[in-house]
Amino acid sequence: MTQDEVVAEFRAAGALLEGHFILSSGLRSPIFLQKMFIFQDPVRTARLCKALAEKAEAAFGKIDYVVSPAVGGIVPGYETARQLGAMAVFVEREGGTFQLRRGFTIPPEAKVLMVEDIVTTGLSSRECLASIAEHTSNVVGAACLIDRSNGKADLGVPLVALAKLDIPTYPADALPPELAALPPVKPGSRSIQGVKA
Repeated sequence: MTQDEVVAEFRAAGALLEGHFILSSGLRSPIFLQKMFIFQDPVRTARLCKALAEKAEAAFGKIDYVVSPAVGGIVPGYETARQLGAMAVFVEREGGTFQLRRGFTIPPEAKVLMVEDIVTTGLSSRECLASIAEHTSNVVGAACLIDRSNGKADLGVPLVALAKLDIPTYPADALPPELAALPPVKPGSRSIQGVKA
C-alpha cells in the first residue's frame, strides 16, 4: 500500500480533520488524524493492518507477540497481530505509567513488535517500549499506521510506518496567526487515561 493510498483511506473515512487541535503531546496542529473513524470499519482496518503487517514482517522477520499501548493502539495492534499470526497484548496506564496487566505475560524468548496507531513525538511509544522492556529485551522494532513526525521521532528501536507525513506542530505559545485565530479542540484520549497532556 502506498503512502497516497494510506492517506486516501483516512480521507475516505473522514479521519483527516482540519482546524486547531490540541494533540495528546500538548502540541497544537492544524491537522488531526481521528483514527477511530478508521477503526470503526473492520474492512478498512483489516486492509491497513494487513499492509502494516507485511511491511513489519519484511523489516523484522517473524513476530511472536504484538504489544500496543491502550487505548488507541489496541485495535491496530490486535489486527496487525492477527495478520502476522502473532499473539496480541496491550499495556495500559496504572498510576500514570504503562503496565502489562490483566494477567498478560510475554515469554522472554518471544520476538516482540510494538504497534501504535499514530506517532507524533513518540512519547507514548517510548513509554510503551519501556514497559515492555520490564518483561523482555527481545523487542525487534515498532510499527505504526502513520508517522506524523516524518521520521524525526526517536523511539530507540527501528520504526516502520505505512505513511510518513510532515504535519506541522507548534507549542501553545508559538502558534501561527491563522491557527491562533481558531478555537482549539482536544480530541485525543491521553487525559482520559489519567495523564495530563
